[in-house]
Amino acid sequence: MQYLSTLDAAFLRMESPRTPMHVGALMTFRLPPKAPRDFFQRLLSRMREHPFMPAPFGYRLSQTALSKLAPAWVESPVDMDYHLRHSALPYPGGERELGILVARLHSHPLDLNRPLWEAHLIEGLEDNRFALYFKAHHCAIDGMGAMRMVQRWLSTDPNDTRADGPWVLAEKPPKARPPSAVPSLGQRLARPVSLAGHQVRSLGDLGKAIFQMSRGDDSPTRAALSTPRSLFNVPVSAQRRLGTQILSLDRLKAVASAGNASTNEVLLAVCGGAIRRYLVEQGNVPDKPLLASVPMGLIRPDGKAGNAVAGFVCPLGTHIDDPRERLGAVSRVSSRAKRELSAMPQTALNQLALLGLSPLILGQMTGLLPKLPPFFNFVISNVVLSKQPLYLMGAELEAMYPVSFLFDGYAINITLVGYCDRVAVGFLGCREAIPSLQRLAVYTGDALTELEKAFGIAPPKAPARPRAKTAKKAKPSAPTPRRKTARKSP
Repeated sequence: MQYLSTLDAAFLRMESPRTPMHVGALMTFRLPPKAPRDFFQRLLSRMREHPFMPAPFGYRLSQTALSKLAPAWVESPVDMDYHLRHSALPYPGGERELGILVARLHSHPLDLNRPLWEAHLIEGLEDNRFALYFKAHHCAIDGMGAMRMVQRWLSTDPNDTRADGPWVLAEKPPKARPPSAVPSLGQRLARPVSLAGHQVRSLGDLGKAIFQMSRGDDSPTRAALSTPRSLFNVPVSAQRRLGTQILSLDRLKAVASAGNASTNEVLLAVCGGAIRRYLVEQGNVPDKPLLASVPMGLIRPDGKAGNAVAGFVCPLGTHIDDPRERLGAVSRVSSRAKRELSAMPQTALNQLALLGLSPLILGQMTGLLPKLPPFFNFVISNVVLSKQPLYLMGAELEAMYPVSFLFDGYAINITLVGYCDRVAVGFLGCREAIPSLQRLAVYTGDALTELEKAFGIAPPKAPARPRAKTAKKAKPSAPTPRRKTARKSP
C-alpha cells in the first residue's frame, strides 16, 4: 500500500460530479508511408501487451475505513478491454468532429474503483491521420509527469516499430527485497516526527517569502487580493467544450526578443489579448486586469509519480488596449514571481502550494467555492513535450493538445504544450458557461499578430513560399508558352 502525498490527496478530495479532477491529452498522428490496412489492429494488439505497469496505472485506490482520511494506492488487475478503447469518427472526420468526441469523452468522470486512467484510439481522421486521447486522474499525475510519460512512450526513430501504451515503462520492476525486521515503535515514530520538525522549521522561510512577494506595485500577492469577478467565475456543469490552436514558436521567440521578455511571458500576453477581445465581444470587460494562476512544475525528490507544483498569480493586462504595454505589464510580474519562487527551499514551496490550494479544496468540498470571491480568474499551464519529432510505430506525432480540468466557479482552463517548432493551445471550458469557446482559441493567433505589429515584426513568410513553389511545379508548364504565343499572334 502506497499512501498519496498531501497534494495528491487534495486533488482526489476535490472530485465532484460536476468537477471531475482528471486531466487529458489529445494527440494527433499521421499514418506512416505505406501503412498496412490492418495498422490499427496491429497497434491495438501491441498496446494491449503490458509486461510492467508501474504505479499508478496498475493500481487503484484502496477501499478501507480510513481511505477518506489517508487515501492510498493498492495493486490491482487491469482490464485492458475497459481501459483501452477503439473509436472511429463519422465521415469526413474533421477537426470539429474530433473536438466534439473528445469533449464528450472528457466530460465523463473516471471510475474511482478502477485504475484511474483511460486511453481511446480514434481512427477516421481526415488526411490519413488518427488520434489518441488519454486521460488520468490529477491525483495520479501532473503536467510534467505526463510529459515524461509521453517522452518515454514515443520514439524519436521513425523506424521504431514498438507500440507500447503510454502506461508502460521499459524498465523492469525492481526485485523484491528480503523482509526486514519489524521496526520498533520508536523507529516508526521517528520519521513522522522528523518530517513534522522539518515542516515547522520551514515555516519561517515561507513567511519571509510571502512577505517579500507582497511588497511593491508589481506584487502578484497584492494583485490576488483584488481579483475582479468575470463571466468565467461562475458555477460549472459537468459538460465540457474544447478549443484548440497552434502557434509558431519562432514567431513567439521573435516577439520575446523584441519585447525583452521570455517566451512564456509572451504566451501569457497572447492569452491576455485573446481573452480581452472575447470579453469586449461579450460586453463584459472588468476595469481591473483578470488574473491567471500560473503553476510551476517542481522536481520530485523521490522521482515518483504524482504532483509536485507551486505557482503564482499574474495579471494579464486585459484592461490594457495596447498589446505592447500589456506584454510589459505581464513580464514585470511574471519575472519577479519566478525569481522569488526559485529562491525558496523545496519544503517551503510545497507549503506554499498547499496554502494556495487549501481555500479551493475547502470551498469545493463545501459547495461554497462559486460564492466566494475569486482567488484568480482561470489557470494557465505551460509545459514542453519535445524539441524533435516523435513517432508511434512509425506514425509521426503532429500535435499534442492538452485537456485539463475545471474548479467549480472557474469555468475555463488554458494549457499550452511546446512541441518541435510550435505550441499547442488547449482551451477547456464549461459547455453552458462559455459560449463560442473556439473563438478564444482562434483569437490567440490574432493576439500574436497584434504583438508582432506592435513591435514592427512582419509575420514570417518563409512557410508560404515553399507552398507557392510547390503549387507552380505541380501545374503543367504548357500555359506559359500559350500566353507567349497569344502575345505574338496579333
